[in-house]
Amino acid sequence: MPVESAELHVDDPVLGDLVLDAAVAGPDDGEPVLLLHGWPQTALSWQKVMAPLAAAGMRVAAVDQRGYSAGARPVETSAYELPNLVRDAGNAIDALGWDRAHVVGHDWGAVVAWALAAQHPGIVKSLTAVSVPHPRAFNRALKSDPSQWKKSAYMAFFRTAPGKAAHVLLRDGAQALRAVYGDAVDQADVEQYVEFFSEPGVLEASLRWYAAMGGDHFKDVGAVDVPTTFVWGSEDIAIGAQAARGCGEYCHGEFEMVVLNGRGHWIPDEDPDALVQAILARIG
Repeated sequence: MPVESAELHVDDPVLGDLVLDAAVAGPDDGEPVLLLHGWPQTALSWQKVMAPLAAAGMRVAAVDQRGYSAGARPVETSAYELPNLVRDAGNAIDALGWDRAHVVGHDWGAVVAWALAAQHPGIVKSLTAVSVPHPRAFNRALKSDPSQWKKSAYMAFFRTAPGKAAHVLLRDGAQALRAVYGDAVDQADVEQYVEFFSEPGVLEASLRWYAAMGGDHFKDVGAVDVPTTFVWGSEDIAIGAQAARGCGEYCHGEFEMVVLNGRGHWIPDEDPDALVQAILARIG
């Protein structure tokens, strides 16, 4: 099924009109599914998921989020605070002409999806969060689980010096950035990511998500009442078992946790079939 390109106009109360790039597929009358990517990826990360969802009759949109889309790349760190990212996701649903959508998020996209579902349940039909658990479950593990602290230690560098971090990741032919993906992401896709993030200012903009992350915003993400599935790989290098298994405590509606044994952090790349199955099961 063909994939169409779209430009979604989302309004920011400070910056005004921003434009998010999106890839859209599936029948116009299909169940609406919004896909939110993480770092350091783009809507490209959903390519193996979009096609089977569209073939199953879903209307699917994968959005390049704030900092990734050229028309939505502010330089102020405050512009990347979680409430702004959540507003973008909600406005994207509206710009697509949808009243409500099934929301799927991976990595940072999962953080946005959790917050959107908690704060705006009226526009979220269901939630499928991938790899990253509810922000409060993550925060709790970060404080009490030494292994989670070690897994998350890299964030301190990203938060305090996004410009320097971007330089380190891109030097020597982007050796450090390439290492982030490991062997889980197809090499052809890695080359596309490296080319994309090598454009001036792009990688630094994506790292402003980390620089803007604040404990208060994460603490403000309440419990989720919408039907929810959390998909986690047992070998995830970024999220440990304590954080993952604490997720259900913050899901007050129908909840399922899907553990993919032997899989890591890059589930949309590593095991798209299992992820599609989990999404379709949640959508019903």
